[in-house]
Amino acid sequence: MVETLFTNVSVIGGTGAEPFDGAVLVKGNQIAAVSRGDVENIGDADIVDGGGATLMPGLTDAHAHLSFLDSATLGDINAQSAERHILETAKNARKMLDHGFTSMFSGSSARDNLEVALRDAINAGDIPGPRLKAATRQMTVTGGFGDIGREDAYSLVLDGPEAFRKACRAAARAGVDTFKIVPSAQGTGPDPLAEDTAMSDDEVAAVCAVARQRNRMVAAHARSAEAVKMCVRNGVQVIYHATLADDEAKDMLEAARDRVFVAPAMGLPYGRLTEGEKYGISTDDFTRARAEKEIETVSATMADLRKRGVRVLPGGDYGFKWNPHGRNARDLQMFVELFAFTPLEAIQAATQAGGELMGEPGRLGLITEGAFADLLLVNGDPSKDIAILQDPDRFLAIMKDGTFHKKPADKLAAQQVAAE
Repeated sequence: MVETLFTNVSVIGGTGAEPFDGAVLVKGNQIAAVSRGDVENIGDADIVDGGGATLMPGLTDAHAHLSFLDSATLGDINAQSAERHILETAKNARKMLDHGFTSMFSGSSARDNLEVALRDAINAGDIPGPRLKAATRQMTVTGGFGDIGREDAYSLVLDGPEAFRKACRAAARAGVDTFKIVPSAQGTGPDPLAEDTAMSDDEVAAVCAVARQRNRMVAAHARSAEAVKMCVRNGVQVIYHATLADDEAKDMLEAARDRVFVAPAMGLPYGRLTEGEKYGISTDDFTRARAEKEIETVSATMADLRKRGVRVLPGGDYGFKWNPHGRNARDLQMFVELFAFTPLEAIQAATQAGGELMGEPGRLGLITEGAFADLLLVNGDPSKDIAILQDPDRFLAIMKDGTFHKKPADKLAAQQVAAE
């Protein structure tokens, strides 16, 4: 059994507690011991002297789209052949691991069963990538968000509870982990944030019933207040956006805080507003007004949900031209600057809460005895400057499941001292 001892590190445990100087011993794929201060009797462990760097759990993205290939439009998502698509998705999986994300919870797959194949290849060790919860294509209704009039689109268009029930059963047979549904759709009128509730209660209930029967999770694109309430009533576990959650919806989320997760997915509006021109994306007045109002509205909502104890997680719909893969850790900075999280609370959302979302509470996203050894060795202190997590060069080492994806350099401690 391979043993690795990290010494001379500042440990961020993932619980929100302050960092401490110490050492961490990894045996196999688990953390065997966590110590404050020096460690004696190291035995046969390979020693990694961190030189004062920060050791923290790997990050989780709660709204991942690995098969969205930084497309300029929704219609471009499936422009490649199926064969090329899976290869490009595998490249994104490796990129996310390079950027410190050791777990990804999918917000939908661009093609049926693509992510199932990717997940299984990663788990078999055939290709590098994060732990992955594989999702269906997003399931919408006629005229709903994602219905772009093509059968080969990234959305599956269904109508009526029986159609949704049948699709979920087929997806469970194929091996997906998560059913993704789209209860809300953009409305009309002068209000740029106008939202309709497009799915019926019976349709959402049918999806959730199959999920309970087959031990799957349900994630929902739910912007309207009624869509959020419909999801909570029927047992949806992961609610994306929650843009227009009213007081009743917030009360329901608070009451369900032990079983529900919220991911606001602010990467899209934030990226379009602040970096669209950088990527050659033009933004008209209506789209700009929608992005500005969404950022303002969601920021207030998420700050409120945080105070209520609702688990709010980072995951920003990355995978579009103006919001590309690799920028995902920007979400943590938004949590601090827009949602009133402290840096340690933002890290906790991306680590401990992420582990709970991935179905491994207490074992994933923490540095504690018995937890999985998904670890990042970071040059600097993200509890003081959360933005450094956006720089992959800051990761001196990346470990997933006890194995180094990025090995630390020789004489790391000496290099760290020299760099300072």
